[in-house]
Order: sequence, then structure tokens, then C-alpha cells
Amino acid sequence: MSFDKLGLYEPILKALKEKGYKAPSPIQEKAIPAILERRDVMAAAQTGTGKTASFTLPILHMLSNPKHRFKGHVIRALVVTPTRELAAQVRESVVTYGRYLDLKSTAIYGGTSVRNQKTVLRKGVDILVATPGRLLDLYNQKSINFSKVEILVLDEADRMLDMGFINDIKKIIRLLPDRRQNLMFTATFSDSFRALANKFSYKPLEISVTRDNETAKNVEHYIHPVDTSRKSELLIHLIKTEKWQQALVFTRTKHGANRLTKKLIQSHITAVAIHSNKTQNYRTKALDNFKKNRVKILVATDVAARGIDIKNMNQVINFDLPTVAKDYIHRIGRTGRAGESGKAISFVSSEQFQLLDDIEKLLKQTLAQHVVNGFEPSGPISKNNSKVGKKQRRFNKQSRSRKKSRFKVKNQ
Repeated sequence: MSFDKLGLYEPILKALKEKGYKAPSPIQEKAIPAILERRDVMAAAQTGTGKTASFTLPILHMLSNPKHRFKGHVIRALVVTPTRELAAQVRESVVTYGRYLDLKSTAIYGGTSVRNQKTVLRKGVDILVATPGRLLDLYNQKSINFSKVEILVLDEADRMLDMGFINDIKKIIRLLPDRRQNLMFTATFSDSFRALANKFSYKPLEISVTRDNETAKNVEHYIHPVDTSRKSELLIHLIKTEKWQQALVFTRTKHGANRLTKKLIQSHITAVAIHSNKTQNYRTKALDNFKKNRVKILVATDVAARGIDIKNMNQVINFDLPTVAKDYIHRIGRTGRAGESGKAISFVSSEQFQLLDDIEKLLKQTLAQHVVNGFEPSGPISKNNSKVGKKQRRFNKQSRSRKKSRFKVKNQ
């Protein structure tokens, strides 16, 4: 199927053609027709599947209908996202595909000037993209009028629930007109997500193009067993010996991201860290420099990285395994896009073996383990080091007998 078969306006098709997009992705093919029919939709699709365009394209089409246009620009579509980066990305999508339409949009989020955002809102916008906190803040300051909102989108709704935004979401929904179209997009269908969707939507059409545990088939997954104290050294070794052009590296904490970035720079590797303690201007500039290949390594926490859209990302590194298994899916969704091959590499120390076990259960596969020569994990693991016990002993037993098992020693 091609995009012109979906019935989108010619100016939108022109913008898609200029971007080189010829055919809709599976989530777009299913969601766009339903949204154009004004159905409420709850959809699940992983990062990198074209999820953002699956709602921005039909919204641009519907708001451009001359039969339903308003004089001037009033907020008719509201998109709520969990993070600043995702809000900026959604707004960029609106601008890209709506470049030939007479529609105005903006994104509002914390870390940037409230005064400038108020100025833009006073001039009028048709599509507003926002994070929950800043949206309610500006509403309370009487800078936002929800009375004409026709479409509500909750993007990455599962993440908003995980981040504790449920009360803010409920407040926002109560402020909107009762008659509206509700679109909820998520990476995975959870019980809390379904409860929210069923409470605030009218007979929502459920769309899912991937299973909760599905990852791109063209991504190679493997782990490097290594002591925690030598993870930084191993990363530097791999960057230099394997001549990585760029990599996205995930750490568990903000402090860990800063510490790792400092070590990389000291080793003459260009790197930047993004997390919630960084200003929005810094995060935007850092991401832009990474996208333009001015920086080799982007170190990020899960929250800061949500919504990051980077093309041709060959390596995603789990410097620390995520504490929630499904976040592994979100992380590695940034590689292996659009048919390109990718690698998802995880550094696993013995005390993280339970986390690895949870991830393998979710994926329903055992991840190949490669011990890098010179970085073999040290000594047997005692029960006192972790609650894992047998799993960790398996880790060390395999580490000692890797020549006979699925371990592969890499000489680098």
C-alpha cells in the first residue's frame, strides 16, 4: 500500500515524498484509516515503527479540512508526552509533514522560557504538544484555552503511567470537552494502560503490530560478562578497537552517566550525557550535535532517552541493564530501524544476573555471551553478593568453561 491510498491531502503527500517515504509502516497502515474515521484508538507499537506519524498525519489531514476550519488558530489537537525530548520530536513531525498546510503548532515543556511559550500561545496554534506539568502550569496561568480541543493524543502513555503522571493526566482530561477523539499510543499494553483507555475513550479500536516481547529481527543481541569496576575500560576498548562511529549508551543513574562521560572524554572520545538534571537547552544541543555526528557517544538515562529518534544507529549499549525488563525493548528499539542491521550489546556483571534472566524470559530467548579477551569476570560469585544464587553460580561456571559453552572469547 502507498500513502496516497490512505486518502491524505496532497500537501501532506508532497511532504512525505520529499522525505523519501513511499509506503506506510504496519502501524500507520492500521491506525491512519481508523483515525480518519474519527474512531477512538488505543495502539501499541515499539520505538522506530513510525508510531508518531501514525497520528500526526491524520491529525494534519483532519484539521486541514476546509469544512471544519476556524477563523484564526485555536487549539484543536492536544498531544501529551512524558518527556521534553519526545514533545520536541512530535512537534518536529508536525512541522515536517505539515509544511505545506496553513496550520500552526508549538511544543511546551519545562526547562525553557515560560514567557516565550506564552507569546507563541497568544498568537494562536492549532496543534499543541506538551508535557503534563508545563501544560497544567500554563493552563492555571490562563494562557491555554481547551474549549475547542477535538483530538487528544496520549503518546507513550505507558511511560507516563510509569512516571507517575496519572493524576496529571486525569486533571487534563477533565478540562477538555466531553466530545473529542481520543488516541492513545504505547509501546506495550499493560493493565493500567487498558484501564485508562477504557475509562476515558469510547469503544476504542485496539491496534497492535508487535508483541510486548518482540524486537527487530535484524538486531543482533549479545552480552559481555564483565566486572562492574571494568565496564568503563571495556567500553573504551570496544569503541577504539572496533572503530565504532557512534553509539547510544544507557546508564541506570544520572551520576553514572556523568561519570562515564567524563571517563570517555579523558580517553579522547567525544561524548555527551543527557538526563533530567541537564537544562533543556543543553539536552537539545547535545542531541543535535550527536545527530550531526559531531559527537561519537551519547550517554543517556531511560527517561531522558524516551522519544529520541536517531537514524542509522548501529549500536545501542546497555552499560547498565535496565531494572525493568520491558525497558530493554524500548532501549534497543533505537537500532535496527528501516531494515538496517543493528547491535544491542549489554555489559553484565554477576550481580545483575537476575536482571538478565528477566530480560531473557521476556524475549523468550537466551542472549549469546561473548567474553572479551582480557576482560574476563573475576572469581566465583558467592550467595552473599546477591539474592540470585543459582543464577549467578551458573554465570561463573559458564565463565570458567566458556570454551565448552555458548560463550565466545573475543580477541581484540
